[in-house]
Amino acid sequence: MTRPQLTDLPIRTLTAEDLRHCADLSQDRGWPREDHKWGLLLAAGDGYGIDAPDGQGLAAACVVTRYGHHEGTPDLAAIGMVLVADRYARQGLGRRLMTHVCDDVLKGIPLTLHATPYGRPLYEELGFDTTGRAEMLRGVFRPDHGATTPAPGPAPVRPATADDLPGILRLDAEVFGADRTHMITRLPAFSDRFLVAEDATGELIGYAAIWPNMETHVIGPLIATDTAGAQALVTALAALTERPLRTDVDVRHEELLAWLKERGLESVAFNAVMTRDIPGLPGDWTRRWAPLTVAAG
Repeated sequence: MTRPQLTDLPIRTLTAEDLRHCADLSQDRGWPREDHKWGLLLAAGDGYGIDAPDGQGLAAACVVTRYGHHEGTPDLAAIGMVLVADRYARQGLGRRLMTHVCDDVLKGIPLTLHATPYGRPLYEELGFDTTGRAEMLRGVFRPDHGATTPAPGPAPVRPATADDLPGILRLDAEVFGADRTHMITRLPAFSDRFLVAEDATGELIGYAAIWPNMETHVIGPLIATDTAGAQALVTALAALTERPLRTDVDVRHEELLAWLKERGLESVAFNAVMTRDIPGLPGDWTRRWAPLTVAAG
């Protein structure tokens, strides 16, 4: 009996029971397992995958996170964690999976993703354009070590409470440009700390979270009115952990990037922010400093 071509294998929707196989796939490609992040993405979004023909987990996978008030016709969808097992690499599986997700599952919906230099050519062939750039930073945060710019004053931040949630959701929709209630409401349980920032009148003007990812703590999302507000939130969150920090910052925020590097974080990589059927990400980039995770936009 003739074995089917890899690109003829069926694509199926993933479930929470596939979490271990997703983490195995990450590890297979030299990424961290990131079980905690996979759990969030599969709960708040939809995973799509191809079962490995040898019976050993998944041959390929990706996740889609939809944003907007109407689930059937979202305002925006983010694609992330596009992975193909090493033993099936360069055989068309990534293209097959992405073509199915972009042109069938998400046909007509504005799309975004963060692309590594390796993946960018494929996404360009699928109609994505580079509309931004993010810099990944990692390191042990030292509040004043080697700094030539002053640290922010007393941080105008405090722990978020349940009463803050309506204000956080309103601010997030305004800054992000689409409703993502299903993601933000999971932050208190997903993150280790969730902080908000207020102005002198008590109006909520920013928020940020820190969440565990293997041996690091990731800062994201990071929403603030200005650089000083972003610095205050980062400083307060960094004081809560002894782990190395990781975050992904829009390269247009040059002052924050310089400030973070002065305090111990180092550049790890650059990712292209790409969009399809939309000229750029909606919302207000000046107040959007770092995403929750690049896999979810």
